[in-house]
Amino acid sequence: MDTLVIQGGIPLEGKVRVHGSKNAALPILAAAVLAEGEYLIDRVPELLDIVVMRTILQTLGVRTKQEGGKVYLDTGTLTSNEIPEHLMSQMRSSIFLMGPLLARTGEVMVSRPGGCDIGTRRIDLHMEGLARLGIQFEEREGNIYGRTKKLQGAKIVLDYPSVGATENIMMAATLAKGITRIINAAREPEIQDLQSFLNAMGARIAGAGSHMIEIEGVDRLHAVSHEVIPDRIVAGTLIAAAAITGGRVTLEEVQPDHMESVIEAFKRTGVEITGTESSLQVVGHHPILSLDKITTSPHPGFPTDMQPQMMAYLSLAQGTSIITETVFDGRFRHVDELMRMGAKIYTDYHTAIIRGVRRLSGTRVRATDLRAGAALVLAGLAAEGCTVVENVHHIDRGYDHIERMIQSLGGEIVRRK
Repeated sequence: MDTLVIQGGIPLEGKVRVHGSKNAALPILAAAVLAEGEYLIDRVPELLDIVVMRTILQTLGVRTKQEGGKVYLDTGTLTSNEIPEHLMSQMRSSIFLMGPLLARTGEVMVSRPGGCDIGTRRIDLHMEGLARLGIQFEEREGNIYGRTKKLQGAKIVLDYPSVGATENIMMAATLAKGITRIINAAREPEIQDLQSFLNAMGARIAGAGSHMIEIEGVDRLHAVSHEVIPDRIVAGTLIAAAAITGGRVTLEEVQPDHMESVIEAFKRTGVEITGTESSLQVVGHHPILSLDKITTSPHPGFPTDMQPQMMAYLSLAQGTSIITETVFDGRFRHVDELMRMGAKIYTDYHTAIIRGVRRLSGTRVRATDLRAGAALVLAGLAAEGCTVVENVHHIDRGYDHIERMIQSLGGEIVRRK
């Protein structure tokens, strides 16, 4: 399997373009199933998760191809509403197809989705919300079967502002009769991008980015072209890369207003961050200042997807920092790997206490999930000596050739088979 070999201690410098958002592209690709026609989705990153989603769409009869950042879809050839178990098990985001397939065909068959093992991620919120629209579910032999004769708008109050559940309900409700209101909806920028895409298709949705989203059902939708928003987590990871190496980096094609909590957290540690509506200039300074406390929470709070990267960065801070993880219960698996590099981190249930050290040492470490892998790359960039990161396939799920981005900034990192 591939590894990343990193020679640490080199400040990153230069400009880098941030690719499109994986977490925006995946539900948008699923939403295309809602209407027959030919789509062009631009700025789609070339990632393993995107490959899996396109493969699933192909098994459903959709014609699809990707050329660089452009994905072409022809959903007029849809022939199936059953998602194969072996593909569901590879990626959690495959669950996004449940709502669109039910809205278009009235039926769906899925199994429990897989993906990164970072803790419990409930799909009952998806099913409960869709059931309020008139869908009946039953489980048989490990599969979930859903069917409906008619989708009917409803008031849906989510117990937790789940991004996936919010998006799945939004997609299904576009073709429901009447008004649907999602209360306690997730507020992430990716939901706003999905709203823009669906409204361009002819949907009537308002409120994305707030706690209440209203969808007025329409009779039909149509195919469109769309450009995906920048990936705020990739941008945050690159901020961390510049900061941990004491570098000077300009991020291009970003949306700073999507990542205010991340920018503010890094500023508190002494990083200089300035920018425009579509760029950020990042200057890292040593010594790194510790953070008394940072807590992950749904948007607009500090994102759980940046917690491992922030932990790697704070492992070199002066003093003690505290991180509390409130979103996923299994997201400290990178701690042991960072400690192998010399970090001093103590965990107690959902809280990590990071006592900053003067240096990290390169060694062989293993990525346990997507963002944990990114954190180990960051640690390797700052460590003395050589770091080898195994299980790179996890990182490839969310970063389009992470080594190329870092190489473009002068970092010494290579991929080896």
